[in-house]
Amino acid sequence: MSWTSLTAAAVGLGLSLSLLSGGGTALAAPLERPTGPIGPTGPVVTRAALDPALVTGRGARVGFAEQEAENAATNGAVIGPDRTAYTLPSEASGRAAVKLTPKQYVEFTLPSAANAITVRYSVPDAPGGGGITAPLDVTVNGEGRKTMTLTSQYAWLYNQYPFSNDPGADLLHPDWWITECACVPAATTPAPVITKPFRPSHFYDEQRLKLGKTYRAGDTVRLTVPAGSKADWTVVDLLDSELVGAPHIRLTAANVLLFGADPLGRRDSADAFDRAIAFAKRKNLTVYIPPGTYQVNRHIIVDDVTIEGAGNWHTVVKGRQVTLDSPAPDGSVHTGVGFYGKDAADGGSRNVHLSGFAIEGDVRTRIDTDQVNGVGGAMSDSTVKGLHIRHTKVGLWFDGPMSNVRVSGNIVVDQIADALNFHTGVTNSVVSDNFVRNTGDDGLAMWSEKTANAKNTFTRNTVQSPVLANGIAIYGGTDNTVSANLVADPVREGSALHAGSRFGAEPFTGALRFTDNTTVRAGTYELNWNIGLGAIWLYALDKDIDADVRVTGDHYLDSTYNAIMLVSDYAVKDLYVIDGVRFKDVRIDGTGTSAVSARVKGSASFENVDARDVGAVGVNNCGSFNFTPAGSEFALTDLGGNDGGRGTESWLAPWLLPNTITCDDRPPVVAPPAPSTW
Repeated sequence: MSWTSLTAAAVGLGLSLSLLSGGGTALAAPLERPTGPIGPTGPVVTRAALDPALVTGRGARVGFAEQEAENAATNGAVIGPDRTAYTLPSEASGRAAVKLTPKQYVEFTLPSAANAITVRYSVPDAPGGGGITAPLDVTVNGEGRKTMTLTSQYAWLYNQYPFSNDPGADLLHPDWWITECACVPAATTPAPVITKPFRPSHFYDEQRLKLGKTYRAGDTVRLTVPAGSKADWTVVDLLDSELVGAPHIRLTAANVLLFGADPLGRRDSADAFDRAIAFAKRKNLTVYIPPGTYQVNRHIIVDDVTIEGAGNWHTVVKGRQVTLDSPAPDGSVHTGVGFYGKDAADGGSRNVHLSGFAIEGDVRTRIDTDQVNGVGGAMSDSTVKGLHIRHTKVGLWFDGPMSNVRVSGNIVVDQIADALNFHTGVTNSVVSDNFVRNTGDDGLAMWSEKTANAKNTFTRNTVQSPVLANGIAIYGGTDNTVSANLVADPVREGSALHAGSRFGAEPFTGALRFTDNTTVRAGTYELNWNIGLGAIWLYALDKDIDADVRVTGDHYLDSTYNAIMLVSDYAVKDLYVIDGVRFKDVRIDGTGTSAVSARVKGSASFENVDARDVGAVGVNNCGSFNFTPAGSEFALTDLGGNDGGRGTESWLAPWLLPNTITCDDRPPVVAPPAPSTW
C-alpha cells in the first residue's frame, strides 16, 4: 500500500509511503531511490515538514528555519516516506530523509541570513553496539570547509523496555507477550526464533555548528560525506539554519571565572559554580557564565539564585555520567550534569532563574531510577528560559509538590526519556514556546502520581518525532490545559495528544482542555494491541475518565490511523468508562481509518467537527466488546455542524447514532491526500 502523504509544499517528489496494514504487517519496504541532483528552484522552509501556512499561530516560535533534506539538492538516495516502526524513515521528520555514502552530498539553499546550523542525522551503530564516530564535511558556496564529527554513541537502542545498547542481546523479558510471534516466548514450545537485533530504534542525533561568518539568503550549505568515512552510510534528516546573536554580557555579576571555573572544559568546574552561587546569594547578584565549555559532572543545587549564560550557542555546561560508589537513597546509580532544586521533602527551592546556556549530558542507557536529568528537583516561583538541553535522561524532570514555574523558549533534543515531566503536585505553572525533538518517551508530560497536578498549561510548544509514547501526555490531574501546540511524527506505542488514567495517576477532576492544537502524521501503531491509535487518544486503564474534558479547535492532519480514539484495556473493559467528552470546532484532514474509534463504554458529543478524506467508516464503535442487543456501550451525540467524511457520506451519519455497533477491529488503511489549506 503506497501513500504519498507529505505535503506538496514539503516534498513534491511523488514518493511512496509504506504503512502497516490493519493487522500490523508491513506491506512494502521503504523506498530508497537514487536521485539526480534534485531540489526545487528555491529553499523550502517547513514546520514539522509542513507548509507553515497550515500551522499559523501554533507551535513554538523559534529563531531558526527548518529545511528537510528530502527537499534539498542531492546525489544521494531519498529514503521513505515510511511509518513502519524500527526503520530509519519512520523516525525522520516528515518520515523521509536522504541517505549518503562516501563522496555523496546534500545541499541546502539558505532561506535567510545565517551563521550557524543544526544537522539532524543518523550513522550506523558499531557491530557490537556502543556507536561509532564519522566525519561530515560542511562547505558554504563551495568554500570554507569545516568537518563535523558525527556519532552514534547516543543512539541505537534495542530490545524491550527499558532497552539495551547491545544489538545481540537476548530478550530482556522473555516472559512478556510479544507481537512478533504472537506468543510469550518463555512459555512457547518450540521456542520462537527472535531476529536480532530486536526492535532497533532511537536512530537519530543532532549537532550544532557555528559557520564562522554570516552568510546571505541564497547561499548554499553542502554536507558531504568524505571519502574514507568509516560509516557505510550517513542519513541526513534536516538542517536548521539560524542567525545567532553576539554573546550576552553581564558585567555586574558573580562571574564563575572569578571562582575558578575553566571555560576550556579541561577541569571540573562544579565546585567553582558552587562558590559563585554562594557568593551571589550573599551579595544579591546574578551568577554569570561567560562563553566557553565548562565541565560539570554532578548536580549543581540551586535555590534563590539567578544563573545566566551568554546564550545557549555560546555557553555550554557539559558533563560525563559518573557511576556512584553505592546507590543513592532515591535509587540513582549514576550522577551527571544537571541543575537541581532541593527535594520537595526538604522544602524545595524557590526563586530560581536559569537562562541562556546549554546543558550537554552523557546518558546512553535508560535507568529509570537515575537522576541524570538536565534540570530537576522542585523549584517554585522560578523560570527556566532559553536553554538548549541534549543527551540527558529527561531534559526537565520536576518532582513536586511545587508551584508557579515558567519554562519557556528552550530547545530539548536527543533525550533517552521525556523532554519535560511535571511529576507529582505541580501547580499553576506554564510551559510555552519550547521546541522538542527526538525524545525516547513522552515529549511533554504531566504525571499526577500520588498528588494531583493542577492548573497548569502547555501552550505553543512544538514536539517532533518522539520515538516512543506520546508528543504531549496528561496523566490525571485537575484543571489542566494543552493549547496551540504542534505535534508531529510519533513513532510507536503512543500518539500526538494523550489523556491517560494510568501509571497510578490521581483521577482526572475539574476540567481538562485540549484547545487549538495541530497534529500531523500521528495515530500510530500500538505494538502490544496490534491496532492503530488516534492522533488524540483517551485511555481509561486505572480509573474512569469522567471529568469535564473538552477538545476544541484542534486540527488532526494526515493521521495514520484514527483521528480520535477513546479506549480501555480489554482486561478492565467492564470496569471503567470515558464519559461526557465534548469535541467542538475540530478539523480532521485525512485519516487512514476512521474519524472516531470507540473501544470503551461511555459517551462523547460532537459539534462542528468537520472531516475530509476519512479512510474507513466514520465511527468505528466497538464499545466494550459485549455487543449487546441494545447496541454499543459507547454513545455519540450529534450537536450539529458535523460535516464531511469520505465521498458524499457524512462521517457522523444518522445511522451511526447514538450507539450503532460498527466494530471493525482492524479496518484496512486507506491513504488520504496530503493536508492542504482548509
